[in-house]
Amino acid sequence: MIKVTENAKLKALELMNEDDVKNSFIRVGVKGGGCSGLMYELKFDHIIQENDKSFTDNGVQIVVDKKSFLYLVGTTLDFSGGLNGKGFVFSNPNADRTCGCGESFSL
Repeated sequence: MIKVTENAKLKALELMNEDDVKNSFIRVGVKGGGCSGLMYELKFDHIIQENDKSFTDNGVQIVVDKKSFLYLVGTTLDFSGGLNGKGFVFSNPNADRTCGCGESFSL
């Protein structure tokens, strides 16, 4: 399961209202790339695929494909705003190494 902080929840709901995607959920995934080997993906979606895992934390529906789920179990999704903010931030206990920007990792 992926945990969603209060900051991430508030920002996700704000973006869903702005972009008129009220009946959507957050799709989180992992793909190859980045300076550490694997990159996080985050987008709004409204179609659940056959091999997706879906759950809700802190009132936010998160959907992850089965392959990505193995890399993301126990991850916390946060949002960092302000002058030095990075946007949505993943805190992944499975990552052995992360890059400086926090957008990629390796196991």
